[in-house]
Amino acid sequence: MKVIELCAGFGINNLQMTEYPKPTPLAGEVLVKMEAFSLNYVDLLVVKGLLNPNLSLPYIPVCDGAGIVESVGEGVTTFSPGDKVATTFISNWVSGFPTPETVDFATRQGLGGVPGQLSEYKIFQVNQLIKSPSNLSTAEASTLPIAGLTAWNALRYGNLKAGDTVLLHGTGGVSIFALQFAKAQGARVIITSSSDEKLARVQQLGADLTINYKTTPDWDANVIEFTGGAGADLVVETVGGKNLQKSINALRMSGHISIMGLLDGFDTSINTLSLEVKQATIKGMEVGSTSDFEFMNQAIATNNIHPIINKTFSFHQTKEAFEYLDKGLHLGKVVIAVEQAKLSSST
Repeated sequence: MKVIELCAGFGINNLQMTEYPKPTPLAGEVLVKMEAFSLNYVDLLVVKGLLNPNLSLPYIPVCDGAGIVESVGEGVTTFSPGDKVATTFISNWVSGFPTPETVDFATRQGLGGVPGQLSEYKIFQVNQLIKSPSNLSTAEASTLPIAGLTAWNALRYGNLKAGDTVLLHGTGGVSIFALQFAKAQGARVIITSSSDEKLARVQQLGADLTINYKTTPDWDANVIEFTGGAGADLVVETVGGKNLQKSINALRMSGHISIMGLLDGFDTSINTLSLEVKQATIKGMEVGSTSDFEFMNQAIATNNIHPIINKTFSFHQTKEAFEYLDKGLHLGKVVIAVEQAKLSSST
């Protein structure tokens, strides 16, 4: 079988296709014929050596994937051959509150301790998989493990309800999923971006207000004006850094900010007086549990929500897919298909 791995060193150019024997599942294991993988910002960090510069090579990257169960080992009853499945990112966090043990980075697929998904076939433990929503293709299901579940929980932690106003930043996977989930719940959505072209697209997807933050640097004032002076009820903070203060400025009294953004760096500086005056709640978060994943999948199927796939690359075009993501050209998700799927671009 073919796999794609980092071989000679870090960097997109060091992604190489190699051959390995097709594995056979042992007791308690599941063999999946992988069909699609979706890229996240964290995958770029891994490939570039920025997340773990001591990563042992060769290494198969990419956290998220989906496929069809080919066979199962003795004792496996959760999955059967033919099941459509997606990977779980924090596999040991089954339900309830996270603990240091259940969210340990060493247990996460694609981050270095456990191999990632870029292979034609892969052996999984049962807790590393979940059944995909019945209404989705494997390409669509591959987008769910990180971006979809992060967006789902970002809204859930803020107790979103119909009529609330949600502020989103950018047009990456998390923000576009949050737009879809928020609209399905009857909320109003504001999105900021530096691209008028992308803003026009998200308006077609249901955004109620779009703001170009480059041409409107005081966009937080626009949010306050749009909400009649109140501010947004909930902010999904995917940028971090200096952006966090403006999100606080745009928030209503006792509003909620779900923060998981690293795009503007790992550090931030905020005015604590504004935080106190707003009586704001800021919750750091990352992805979610398998139980959360199950609830999200039910909502996706019930509301017939389809992830927005910006572009699909073939397995042989993996380098091009990473370069596309690195340039920030996407709206929604970038997908790699083992066999080039006959999907029209969603944008």
